[in-house]
Amino acid sequence: MPGLFLVREPGPTLPCQVVVEPVFSLIVQGAKRVEIGKQAFSYRAGQCLVVSVDLPANAYVVEATPEQPYLGLGLMLRPEAIAGLLLESGNPRTVGEGRSGIAIGELSSDLADPVVRLLRLLDRPSDVPILATSLEREILWRLINGPQGAMVRQIGLADSRMSQIGRAVRWLRGHFAEAVRIEDLAGIAGMSVTSFHRHFRNVTSMTPIQYQKQIRLQAARTRLMTTCEDVSAVGFAVGYESPSQFSREYRRMFGKPPGQDGTDLRRDPSATDVPVRVV
Repeated sequence: MPGLFLVREPGPTLPCQVVVEPVFSLIVQGAKRVEIGKQAFSYRAGQCLVVSVDLPANAYVVEATPEQPYLGLGLMLRPEAIAGLLLESGNPRTVGEGRSGIAIGELSSDLADPVVRLLRLLDRPSDVPILATSLEREILWRLINGPQGAMVRQIGLADSRMSQIGRAVRWLRGHFAEAVRIEDLAGIAGMSVTSFHRHFRNVTSMTPIQYQKQIRLQAARTRLMTTCEDVSAVGFAVGYESPSQFSREYRRMFGKPPGQDGTDLRRDPSATDVPVRVV
């Protein structure tokens, strides 16, 4: 079922550096913690996480046992599906614009019902092509009209602040190794420099430079795990001109020098984290 994914963990996990894409995430059993910038979000069974823009994060399961494993699900939030609902509703701007790009809330019965029915389709694969889209629409509609509605609506509005910041975020993810000027990013977002800097920090909890640094270091770690390149070459490939700065910032983020961490990752990738979606 495209856009739906399930996670099961038999115990607490190590911190995992990830990039969280726009998603509706629900915990069915256990608990998880997500750290974005200097903010930390903890949520547990019966609570849902909504993310409206790509965010580098540190995530890990904090409550799970073999007898009661962590169980979670995620549904990717598609801008085109949200935009279609807003157009059909005839009043797409009734909820004001939100500020942050992430929020946690309680699962309502109105939202739980279509989620359960969507999951039941997994036992009837022949029903998926016919019913999955309508159930996704129902889930999105409940989200649009729920406590996180302002944030979800912005995903589907091309001229919303969230969408404008999203354009800059996508550019940063695709060009993280390049030198960046705030003026250029503001131009991509279609905002003034002052407004862009303020809204970017509100949405991501980071400055654009801090965001770029996290993306660079995550890319470097993946490269170290999958290749035997020289540490300096890896640092240069992700945008660092100074090997000492690369090593210093890498160690600050991951707790080990890049050379040692790369060796450990290649020896046993399962002993640490691999970039995945957060649920």
